[in-house]
Amino acid sequence: MNKANNFEFQALPYSYDALEPFIDKLTLEIHYGKHHKAYFDNFINAIKDTEMESMNIKEIFRNISKYPMAVRNNSGGYFNHTFYWQNMKAHGSDLPTGKLSEAISKSFTSFEEFKKQFSDAGKTRFGSGWAWLSLDDKGNLFICSTPNQDNPLMDIAEKKGIPLLTMDVWEHAYYLKYRNKRPDYIDAFWNVVNWEEVAKRYENALKIFGL
Repeated sequence: MNKANNFEFQALPYSYDALEPFIDKLTLEIHYGKHHKAYFDNFINAIKDTEMESMNIKEIFRNISKYPMAVRNNSGGYFNHTFYWQNMKAHGSDLPTGKLSEAISKSFTSFEEFKKQFSDAGKTRFGSGWAWLSLDDKGNLFICSTPNQDNPLMDIAEKKGIPLLTMDVWEHAYYLKYRNKRPDYIDAFWNVVNWEEVAKRYENALKIFGL
């Protein structure tokens, strides 16, 4: 495991073929081993010998508008990918349960409506970016998409909150298997969502906001 100050390039929480057939082994190998690793290495280089070396990632995001674009792009690429790997697993469950399920129904009327809105956020993201489910400081769930490697923790985000679930819609996340058919990849994504991890994030976010 490669470590640098407060940051580390974490191992995948499953094998490269664990998400088959929905996300193929070769895509995962390249996505994690090449793209994600490059973001990590470039991020570490971008903050070398700066105040950011002693900060945590959320502190950096809260002040991201003050820093060079290389920091914004590569810190986001490092964090977003780590977050993405962790909210997937082999044989993901079909539905969230407990408090998270109740919150989704309250905010979006039903799971199916949430799923549609989240999917649409990914489908309609122009160019490269991410779809997010997040919690705001009022305790409300919301869906948004961000361009490039931005995320809702950054001070430049249109709507800020604590992320709970993300989906990568950069072409390198799906192109080897799905070619230009992003909607097919998005449909497949729902088969590997780790709802247990998302539920833990929801509980932690509530505590952070004191809700």
